[in-house]
Amino acid sequence: MTEVTDGDFAAEVIASELPVLVEFTADWCPPCRQMGPVLSALAEEEGDRLKVVQLDVDTNPVTTNAYKVLSMPTFMVFRGGEPVKAMVGARPKRRLLEELSDVL
Repeated sequence: MTEVTDGDFAAEVIASELPVLVEFTADWCPPCRQMGPVLSALAEEEGDRLKVVQLDVDTNPVTTNAYKVLSMPTFMVFRGGEPVKAMVGARPKRRLLEELSDVL
């Protein structure tokens, strides 16, 4: 899974041809760590339809503040450079896929 930063967010997420699922995460967040394997599996299975990236909120405050992210993990789907969906909290892969079905 790709890690993005304030510096490359525009190139990796905003300019992406594919929809992008961004996990706003932090090292100190147990639910974020719990989502790691789920997101890796999702990236592998849906890689042709969806790009999956992580952004560390502690080291990338500009992007975190720009999208008003307050809780971790927060998931945002970007399509055509715009956020089209936001979800907060860890969830099983099946539920995540169901919630993403309308944006894939």
